[in-house]
Amino acid sequence: MLYALHDLQRTVIAPWNYFAKASHELLTNPFSPFSQLPASRRLAANAELFYRLTQEFHKPEFGLDHAVIDGARVAVAEVVAIDRPFCKLLHFRRELPPGRAPDPVVLLVAPLSGHHATLLRDTVRTLLSEHEVYVTDWVDARMVPLAMGTFHFDDYVDYVREFISFLGPEMHVISVCQPTVPVLAAVSLMATADEPVKPRTMIMMGGPIDARNSPTAVNNLALQKPYSWFERTLIQRVPLKYPGALRRVYPGFLQHLGFVAMNPSRHVDAHRDFYKHLVAGDDDSAAAHRNFYDEYNAVLDMPAEYYLETIKRVFQEFQLPKGRMFVREQLVRPQDIRHTALLTVEGELDDISGNGQTRAAHELCIGITDARREHFEAPGAGHYGIFSGRRWREVVYPRVRGFIRDRARGG
Repeated sequence: MLYALHDLQRTVIAPWNYFAKASHELLTNPFSPFSQLPASRRLAANAELFYRLTQEFHKPEFGLDHAVIDGARVAVAEVVAIDRPFCKLLHFRRELPPGRAPDPVVLLVAPLSGHHATLLRDTVRTLLSEHEVYVTDWVDARMVPLAMGTFHFDDYVDYVREFISFLGPEMHVISVCQPTVPVLAAVSLMATADEPVKPRTMIMMGGPIDARNSPTAVNNLALQKPYSWFERTLIQRVPLKYPGALRRVYPGFLQHLGFVAMNPSRHVDAHRDFYKHLVAGDDDSAAAHRNFYDEYNAVLDMPAEYYLETIKRVFQEFQLPKGRMFVREQLVRPQDIRHTALLTVEGELDDISGNGQTRAAHELCIGITDARREHFEAPGAGHYGIFSGRRWREVVYPRVRGFIRDRARGG
């Protein structure tokens, strides 16, 4: 019912949103006489702020049509390598110059935690200069017909195992935030099963391997509320107008409310500053605000089964660090991993995955020798800073690149 009411609200407010957007165009178009009014800039700022606060943000494009390799610009094509109901494995295929040695193959596992995989656009753009990049592009659950079945935590692990096997034994896997747990589970099961394909490296960045360490607001919420509260309060049925009608999901709009509620004053200040930049004609600062919130406000629905199982298994029962995680009735044994090197990355100021949560992977993967494991804490970096922005490009990426290059050479 709540999801249907939300859609109804969108429908009711849509005419006002269109009116505000049209008003903004009239007040900013240089060929419009209204743009010459004394107060046109302030009126235009009001109109833009209103329509951005009331519009529905759809999934952005990666928009990565080129990469810079050895100082030269090369074309990049976004290709679907594997198409599954709940995920597409995207390959950013580069037009490499003839005779150039192949680069390491990287599987970048994006979070299925509210935002689209495009949140990792900067991560992909940086990796493309020296790697062959594949990305998990999770599908909005409201767009998956009910006939396609459900999607559980174990299905996530199965997808990761399939993608790793598809990319071959020389590949490297990078997981960002939430997928560190299912990725570690997948690699552990592949090691236990003695499968021929094993990643050269697994790089885990800002994830809740052991959410008991330095608990954050996210971790505390999972412990303060019983499992039944999450199922009763947050799970909704998809309205009939979508392909995934009647599917049980954790809706994107509720997730977005949760993101904002974690630090509401920061978002209020950001929108106030945006308005001031518009009035002052500071186009660069206004554009930076638009770019950030176009991505931040674009959310997807998560399958209810996967979300609830993650809450229970990762944030309430701590199954992985306690050695009690089973996938398809098989015990997950990180201690069996021997042929895959391990790098963990944390941000000094991460308020999503606290310090020590990702580093805990080293305590579990005791079969990996000390010479083939590293931990790096990015100074001054928050959660997003370890995979996006200047600190990612200048501080974190060189460590990731070096770790992959060393292991690609057999080090």
